[in-house]
Amino acid sequence: MLLVLVSLLCCVCSAEACLQCDRKIRLLHEDFALSAPTVDDQIELKKICDHAYVTYRETSRQRKGVIDPTTLYRARTEYQIEFDRFLKTQQTESVTFEAIMIMEKGRKILEKHLDIFIRDGLCPNKCGLLRRRIMDCFSCRYKMYICPSPSGQQDCGEYPVQAEEGGQAVLNCLLPWHRLLLDRSEYHYSWASGVPGTKKVPLPSLVPSLLNESDFSTLVVTDDSTVILNQLHVNEQGTYCCSLQGQNGIIFYRVTFLLTVTPLSVQTHRPVLTLPTLPHGDNYSPFLPTDDLLVPIIAMVTALSLAASVGLTVVLGLMIKQRKATKKP
Repeated sequence: MLLVLVSLLCCVCSAEACLQCDRKIRLLHEDFALSAPTVDDQIELKKICDHAYVTYRETSRQRKGVIDPTTLYRARTEYQIEFDRFLKTQQTESVTFEAIMIMEKGRKILEKHLDIFIRDGLCPNKCGLLRRRIMDCFSCRYKMYICPSPSGQQDCGEYPVQAEEGGQAVLNCLLPWHRLLLDRSEYHYSWASGVPGTKKVPLPSLVPSLLNESDFSTLVVTDDSTVILNQLHVNEQGTYCCSLQGQNGIIFYRVTFLLTVTPLSVQTHRPVLTLPTLPHGDNYSPFLPTDDLLVPIIAMVTALSLAASVGLTVVLGLMIKQRKATKKP
């Protein structure tokens, strides 16, 4: 009896397929095996587990035999939900048949997630070189997996960038798969001035030629994938190169920006228009008093003010006398 129990516990631990690389799944299967009502059922469950692990390994082998932690988590979570539902609804009379069905469902779940991972997630680099950390489905150990560029080159194209003089240009060479790189890497920015995509040529030669590595000068080396060029001048236009490099100098990814800086248009200042002066004798206006009329007007205003003051004084005096006369008996 003890040997049977030990063999049941070992059957899960010795399995080498993607789902069994997860500790929670191993413990789940262990508890399931130990819950069998009889020794015969335990032996039968062991055979079912062994056969299921063979199918799991074959399913993994047909799909490159690797998996990443995210895909393993998704497959394990879905399988665990199905297994918990199976434990709640299982019938003792048909435990063997139901165990076969749930193990087969686990294989289909693994197959579904591996298909998605191999198609979309294993090598997402459409260009450039990717070296990533991945789990081997047979050894359950992590290893380095190399995804070469489909084109065989690390160059990922050229992108034109337009900017105005005095404005700014944003250069960003980040791609989502960069975060999967196993190697420690940095973004190296360099540039070559002149007409974008061509090197400067001395006069009188006017034939442009292609750029090479010696034509570029280092701009910045940074962990940030974005470089912002502010207050641009026309002489800052040219060819900008961004490369993602490892510490050993290996280039994983490279992209080129062709920056064109448009000079500001020269603004023509309009002259201020001045009205011509009126000829002598035509500068009279009834609304604008001249020097000849200013003195009489001031004298008239002063005389009217004095007359009004005298009149007001006389009226006030009469009013006072009249009030005193009315008060006498």
